[in-house]
Amino acid sequence: MDLFNEDADSSSKGDQPSDFVNPHEPLATRMRPRSLDEFVGQDHIVGKGKMLRRMIESGVIGSLIFYGPPSSGKTTLAHVISREINAQFTVLNAVLDGIKDLRQVVQKAEKIQQMNGRKTILFVDEIHRWNKAQQDALLPHLESGVITLIGATTENPFYSLVSPLLSRCQLFELYDLTMDHVRAMIDRSLEDEERGLGQKNVEVTDAAKKHLAEFAGGDIRNAINALEVAVLSSEADEDGIIHIDLDIAKECIQKRSVRYDGTGDEHYHFASAFIKSLRGSDVDAALYWMAAMLEGGEDPNFIFRRLLIQSSEDVGMADPHALSLVNSAHEAFTKCGMPEGLYFLAHACIYVALAPKSNSTGAIFSVRSEIQQNGIGPVPPHLRDKTANSKQSRYLGVENASDDYHYPHSYDHHWTPQQYLPDEVKDKEWYEPGNIGRENKLWERLETIKEAYAKAQKK
Repeated sequence: MDLFNEDADSSSKGDQPSDFVNPHEPLATRMRPRSLDEFVGQDHIVGKGKMLRRMIESGVIGSLIFYGPPSSGKTTLAHVISREINAQFTVLNAVLDGIKDLRQVVQKAEKIQQMNGRKTILFVDEIHRWNKAQQDALLPHLESGVITLIGATTENPFYSLVSPLLSRCQLFELYDLTMDHVRAMIDRSLEDEERGLGQKNVEVTDAAKKHLAEFAGGDIRNAINALEVAVLSSEADEDGIIHIDLDIAKECIQKRSVRYDGTGDEHYHFASAFIKSLRGSDVDAALYWMAAMLEGGEDPNFIFRRLLIQSSEDVGMADPHALSLVNSAHEAFTKCGMPEGLYFLAHACIYVALAPKSNSTGAIFSVRSEIQQNGIGPVPPHLRDKTANSKQSRYLGVENASDDYHYPHSYDHHWTPQQYLPDEVKDKEWYEPGNIGRENKLWERLETIKEAYAKAQKK
């Protein structure tokens, strides 16, 4: 890489001119878009008249943060911007490179700026991996204008990046590429004679193209790589035509790509969809999102933890058995493992989704709020520990207040009216029972208790 060669494209490894095509590079690399007109997707930011496109066309580019899922085109868009504004393009990877590497980039950028006034775009991939000190190290160089930063992250930047860096950058969110975007790049790769397969006589059926686009899961590189394998591994017929049909396409891309990042925002989006489907009693949706997470490599234990929480948070007293069932399914899973463990996951998921729902266990948060705001009242005398009170009574020669406690099992229905809360909050109620499932029976008992207690208070 020659950072001082004005004609060099620093995204490549040698000193080739920017339009040089290396025939030994993978097809997906050769077909990487070089201009805004070639770039596919993200029309909400680079479409005609959109803000980022206007910035690029004006040549006035500030520091940017691209936030979006893997394979949404963050790196490619950064390459395109550098070419469109004729800027030097330098790449750092936040996993491998640190402050020492940043200093070297800045030194070279200063020399380039002094020699010919050319801008340097520093692309930092996975910028969220840099710690606070590393991110802060960028700030003075952004202020001086020595480098223009384009950072790429799959994590929510408002949580993963420091505020001073965010305040100096414009944030653009990129979305998943669609099947139509992938299909467009497949067609372009087949037609392009300079960088693609246009010089070869290739015929690909619509069914094969559809399969490649669907199974790529929005990942253009995945689809183009599969297309290249299909073409290179197939022999031409007597007329010199290479035929790619559905069967060949299936051989070249056998496993559908699942857009799921077990540690990034996608993890939380999928988990949220799973939780809300369970809460909404949509069993098919709950199974769908659970399967999607599993296909993406999610730890089954995480799913069981969510099911355990749902069993108390959203099913709760409407079906107290749900908690035991999920816990038993989890134990069975740990004994049997996969793939049979899918039965236990499905068993727990279906039960929780179909179970009657009640969120009355959330009463604990209302009680905690009461205590945090107003403190804890004294324990009523008749509820205090009898043994401790007896020692105090003997020493002081006073009556033991605990003797006033009424033992419920000594009365009919194993209940008798008496006050259990401190005087300050004796009339407050935090528990709001649901009226379906098992909790409806408990609610009826609670109403009976309340009525009996109210009558006792009036006597």
